Amino acid sequence: MPKKAAPAPFRESFEASITPKGQIMIPASLRRKFGITPQTRIVIYEEGRQIVLKPITPHAIRQLHGSLQGSGMLKALLEERAKDREREDAE
Repeated sequence: MPKKAAPAPFRESFEASITPKGQIMIPASLRRKFGITPQTRIVIYEEGRQIVLKPITPHAIRQLHGSLQGSGMLKALLEERAKDREREDAE
């Protein structure tokens, strides 16, 4: 069971151990707060000298919906995919 660690400024922090399989238990209070269930997928990435875990929940997806609208990201992605197909066809 995770133990509370020394408090961090402006947030609550917890301490947990890693199992031999590399698993970590997220405290129940955080799972409830962020809507994490056993089926929830988690994005894990490095940010500076930290490991960041972000749950992919329906709420998180709703927040992202439309956030890239008008940014040209879709057009750029489609153009890159077309270039990839051209390169593959040329080989």
